[in-house]
Amino acid sequence: MKEKLKKFYILIPVLGALLFISILLIIFGTSPIEAFSAILNGAFGSQQKFLNTSAFWVPLLLASTGLLVTFSAGLWNIGIEGQIVMGALAASAVALNVEASKPVMLTLEILAAMGAGGLWAGFTALLKTKGKVNEIFGGLALTNLSIILTNYMISGPWQPPEGGTFRGTAPFASEALFPLLASSKFSPLALILSISALALVGFILSNTYFGLKLKSLGKNHYSAFLLGVSSDKEVFLSMAFCGALAGLGGAVRVLSWFDSLRQSISGGIGYLALLVVMLAAYRVILVPFIAFFFSSILTGSISLQLKTQLHSSLGGILTGVMVLFVILFGDRKKIFKKKMDQNNE
Repeated sequence: MKEKLKKFYILIPVLGALLFISILLIIFGTSPIEAFSAILNGAFGSQQKFLNTSAFWVPLLLASTGLLVTFSAGLWNIGIEGQIVMGALAASAVALNVEASKPVMLTLEILAAMGAGGLWAGFTALLKTKGKVNEIFGGLALTNLSIILTNYMISGPWQPPEGGTFRGTAPFASEALFPLLASSKFSPLALILSISALALVGFILSNTYFGLKLKSLGKNHYSAFLLGVSSDKEVFLSMAFCGALAGLGGAVRVLSWFDSLRQSISGGIGYLALLVVMLAAYRVILVPFIAFFFSSILTGSISLQLKTQLHSSLGGILTGVMVLFVILFGDRKKIFKKKMDQNNE
């Protein structure tokens, strides 16, 4: 019975958040059923809406998958937002400056994006290992730098022919863009890449010596040192691996969701991925489902203002409340261990 309760523990913060938001909606004179129905319709009301929800899900899944690696190593890769931006920048550089066939273009863009994201995360790792700068502060600083660099490139070297603008670059050639399904923003190629990345990370963490070293490093740095695990090396490799997947997510954003480099190209996906992995309690199997749930809420909430008087930010509030409930309920392992200890007494 206790094992079954553990499996369904993840539903507690979700149901708690839904109940909390429902009470708020009733207080403000709005029907929760009407609000949630509008969100569901906005996410799944048509094939086009479902595909666009999936299109938002893919880069979120890539970022969340990368974070599974750094969290396993005990690292808070807050700078993942900047790594997504750098991936988008690198993919854009190829799209704007290289002329080739579509397979060659996509290959170069994907490799450039993963390389840039991995390199940017590697800088954070170097700051931590060599400069003793906490990865949170180093990551935030590099994220701000990536945003500044994006704005500079859009308004400077990569400005459209009609003149400088902060809105975005000129549209990319069709050869540079991911193949899309129907008239949506969803790319089957991007889906294949994200599922492959998730399977690879799941295999690494569960079936390889490298995964074991990451877990030992995350649980206890001193014990890992006694086992011969080089903390500096593993920190760098785990950060670079996560950054490469985040960079790939940036390429997906700029080459499928958009057709040019824009301001705020990451769309907050990096920070949202942190919430996804936290809610999943670092379990690989739960990440795609929670990421899709978040994608559905956020894309579906866009239609709120069209069908109700509510602002679309309700979706963001709902996801934030869920994370708050996770924190309030605490570590499920400690909770169930405490209950078992009490029963044994």
